[in-house]
Amino acid sequence: MSALRPPFIIALLIALSVHEWAHAMVAHRLGDPTAKDQGRLTLNPIAHLDPMGTLLFFLVGFGWGKPVPIDPRYFRNWKRDSSLVALAGPVSNLLVAFLAFGLLLLLAPQALSGDPWDLLMGSGMRGSLTIVSQDILRTSIALNLGLMAFNLLPIAPLDGSKIVQVLVHYRHDEAYMRWMQRGPWILLGLLIAEDLLHIPLLMGWISLVMSPVLHLMEMLAGMMT
Repeated sequence: MSALRPPFIIALLIALSVHEWAHAMVAHRLGDPTAKDQGRLTLNPIAHLDPMGTLLFFLVGFGWGKPVPIDPRYFRNWKRDSSLVALAGPVSNLLVAFLAFGLLLLLAPQALSGDPWDLLMGSGMRGSLTIVSQDILRTSIALNLGLMAFNLLPIAPLDGSKIVQVLVHYRHDEAYMRWMQRGPWILLGLLIAEDLLHIPLLMGWISLVMSPVLHLMEMLAGMMT
């Protein structure tokens, strides 16, 4: 999947915009106006692009958007509600992936036969859609599932670190905050190990999370075609 092809760029802008908008929307619904006041309650991708996270998408195929600002002081239960705000991003990407899957199933069902990973590689794509439109849908599935899986990793600044925080006992909050402060360096180390040492740590995690979703899509495609 080339990061310079128009389908990738279109799918990336949609995935990032929906992901960050979902964070902002849930925070707003839970009483925090911070993201809305800073113009982040929008699907405009320009408001959500993070330079480093976007660059990593083009270099290694996964990254992140600009973090949505939240103020936990507005929440009734700061730990629970912060976790819900964090969870909203990956859940939104899962929903977009299934929306793209549904459109592909409706308009090019023969593209969904065989190994579920073939769905992301475009094998046998011959349908009523144009090739570019099929590529956008297929790339949307891959990108949204990849973004979901990557952000579920429990390492700061990724969403997973805030999602699991709700499970941390209050007496361990300080130690967990220290772990989160080290998160960017841990993530950088994983990226270096992935790229230079060819140790599939991140890709292994992403594959682990994506596989059951792809197999579910395969099962649904088999029932519908």
